[in-house]
Amino acid sequence: MTPSRRRLLLAAATTLALTGAGAGAAHADPPPDAPEQIDNGDFSAGVSPWFSFGTGALAVTDGQLCTTVAGGLANPWDAGIGQDGVPLIAGAEYTLGFAVSATPGAAVKAVLQLGSAPYTTYAAVDATATGTIQRVEQTFTVPDDNPNAQLIFQVGGSAQAQTICLDDVSLRGGEPPEPYEPDTGPRVRVNQVGYLPGGPKNATVVTEATEPLPWQLRSAAGAVVASGSTTARGVDAASGQNVQSVDFSSYRTPGTGLTLTVDGETSHPFDISGALYDQLRSDSLQFFYAQRSGIAIDGDLIGDEYARPAGHLGVAPNQGDTNVPCQPGVCDYSLDVRGGWYDAGDHGKYVVNGGIATYQLLNTFERTRTAATANGGAELADGTLRVPERDNGVPDILDEARWELEFLLRMQVPAGKPLAGMVHHKIHDQNWTGLPLAPQDDPQPRELHPPSTAATLNLAATAAQCARLFAPYDAAFATRCGTAAKTAYAAAKAHPAVYASPTDGTGGGAYDDSNVTDEFYWAAAELYLTTGAQNYLADLTASPHHTGNVFDARGFGWQSVAALGRLDLATVPNGLPAADLARVRASVTAAADTYLAELRRQAYGLPMPGDANSYFWGGNSNVINNAVVLATAFDLTRNPVYRDGAVQAMDYVLGRNALNISYVTGWGEHAAQNQHSRIFGHQLDPNLPRPPAGSLAGGPNAALQDPFVAQLLAGCEPMFCYVDDINSYSTNEVAINWNSALAWISSFLADQGDAGAVPATTCTARYSNYGTWQGGTGFTGQLTIQNTGATAVNGWSVRFAFTGDQRVREAWLAKVTQSGATVTARNESYNAKIAPGGTVTFGFNATTGGGANPSPGLVTVNGAACSLT
Repeated sequence: MTPSRRRLLLAAATTLALTGAGAGAAHADPPPDAPEQIDNGDFSAGVSPWFSFGTGALAVTDGQLCTTVAGGLANPWDAGIGQDGVPLIAGAEYTLGFAVSATPGAAVKAVLQLGSAPYTTYAAVDATATGTIQRVEQTFTVPDDNPNAQLIFQVGGSAQAQTICLDDVSLRGGEPPEPYEPDTGPRVRVNQVGYLPGGPKNATVVTEATEPLPWQLRSAAGAVVASGSTTARGVDAASGQNVQSVDFSSYRTPGTGLTLTVDGETSHPFDISGALYDQLRSDSLQFFYAQRSGIAIDGDLIGDEYARPAGHLGVAPNQGDTNVPCQPGVCDYSLDVRGGWYDAGDHGKYVVNGGIATYQLLNTFERTRTAATANGGAELADGTLRVPERDNGVPDILDEARWELEFLLRMQVPAGKPLAGMVHHKIHDQNWTGLPLAPQDDPQPRELHPPSTAATLNLAATAAQCARLFAPYDAAFATRCGTAAKTAYAAAKAHPAVYASPTDGTGGGAYDDSNVTDEFYWAAAELYLTTGAQNYLADLTASPHHTGNVFDARGFGWQSVAALGRLDLATVPNGLPAADLARVRASVTAAADTYLAELRRQAYGLPMPGDANSYFWGGNSNVINNAVVLATAFDLTRNPVYRDGAVQAMDYVLGRNALNISYVTGWGEHAAQNQHSRIFGHQLDPNLPRPPAGSLAGGPNAALQDPFVAQLLAGCEPMFCYVDDINSYSTNEVAINWNSALAWISSFLADQGDAGAVPATTCTARYSNYGTWQGGTGFTGQLTIQNTGATAVNGWSVRFAFTGDQRVREAWLAKVTQSGATVTARNESYNAKIAPGGTVTFGFNATTGGGANPSPGLVTVNGAACSLT
């Protein structure tokens, strides 16, 4: 609305000055300079941060916030428009004002209240809204302090359907907020969790000094165990701080409660241990169970405070997700889209976010087949995680990924319908809901949003992964995934430019993406890795991403997924020509070299640039994804410099940053604990839990994309653009695709033990496939091991993994067993010894369903990796 149009409307409005209604006696108006407590009350910034329930979609029309309300709702509070995070001070005077209209006419009540049970009312203003806009004002004194009160316009209860419009909502009064000064604790910034004994150990010191300073590392008892001098680094661009760095990597003795003292300041305590990340692997994966939709959450698995009934199964007041219709005009059917993970702090479920999150969980497991340090997946095996499907013969991480995969499969357009085989982009509430709100209490109608090419290719890629990884455990589900993947890919090729609308952001995020060439590349790569089919190979090699640079300085994410295809082509055994495979792998190490160079430039040790554009919504996950590239380079080369880079990158996430905060709940002396979430709303309702341990906050966002931080942190240096408050969704939300990055890197770090020297290989392995038989249903393989070490091997156990459904039928010259995809061959009594320079060979016949059947990517002898020849 233009300023002149707004003035005309308000000049024509009838002003009703109400006093004392619902709030005690009347009071004088607050002074003219009283602060405004409502964000975006003139709706010039659109709908945000306003939400609604029981209404139609919110929209800004001619400068007013308007919506529709069905007639016949039993109570006024059955429909509402609201805003959270309104600060109130007991005894302070406030004037609440708003302009309102309703057609044909309705009673409207504005209520300032506690935003959760028992919904204590602090003030209430009644108005009769008509077709002519009128302004209502009331002055009152509030009885209680509440820094996070809720303003709700109750608009239900009319017999007739209504169109309700609001304008110029204002709450003036109270006191201006105190200038925000974050509590950054000691000026010595460390990884508050700790350091691996053989790994890098770095800290950052905020100081005015420009010359090197002495440092001391002290034990928990206060004894000095190491000392040295800092290195001056000057002013750090991302924080604006003058800093120096400490490198105490040479100290390798395990211990707990160590501290670092520099410049008269002592750091938070930390440990040195090879087991630092074992529990974080479990906690970061546990987050996904806590985010599950459509299942009761078992307190015995995750803690009593997190137990809750199943959400969105159509049990009142829920209205889904077992029979969800499309948005008007999108389709003529409804789908059962139960299950999956709630994406983030709201109750929406989005295929593109779910896609990359599922990929990373599946890839965390797939890495156990090819990475020398992954111990064959023993730490991710069945029974290792706290999920209800444990002890079912399937690795628990696959069970968790399957919960989302089942949802993704349900989002596919049925055969016989327009765009059959495509995938609906998302499903969520018709309107935004407020904080907090348990899933089972969400009253909003749910809607399927239009299919998109991006969503379709996400399903194609992850379902192709599913087909090869589930094949040894559940052949029927693997086949279902494979069929869906091929169908989706064909549908995407037939409809290559169906994009999600960037304006479709009411009730849930838009997640729009108008460049899907990277999704096509990723999907083709996954389908080729699973099937070995030449048509997918032709598509991926024809993609510009196959030879282009897919590793951005600022990391990969849901909107840029070409790196996923590249990483899998580099690590998952496949039939790429040798020169092409070498180039693909070299691109990973080249990217890792670039990230290492950036990490060394950064005073806080990030593998990300230090400019403001590198601090964006969810940027913490991109930092971690760059660490994933470093870790993958280590898996490919066994060069410890890449492993050490991945280890050091996590220092930033766990406390070595300008705010001196660990961004992972429950990990570190001073950790985030108030992430934005409707489910984990303890900051607003003490009866609710905080986010569970292992939940990653999005992190600093220099764009300040929510009203709370826009007001609180205006002018912040990039690394300071974060606040641990539930109201800041642009800096402090949780999300499945951020936690999937944390889970991947946590699993890698847990696998590194003490991160000591990488042992030299003492064996070589040559795998031979002698071809198929019985019409392609089986093949004959042979493995030759050579002892390249200086001592004889007395008794051997050889291990490798197939890529899909291959199963050993019989073997010779070894005792061969198979568990899942992993094959273990043990010596016979007559060939137990392998002399230095000697070899041993065994062979087998195996069955196969006809998918890709490349040579294994990792062969170990007695647990030690061999060089492949």
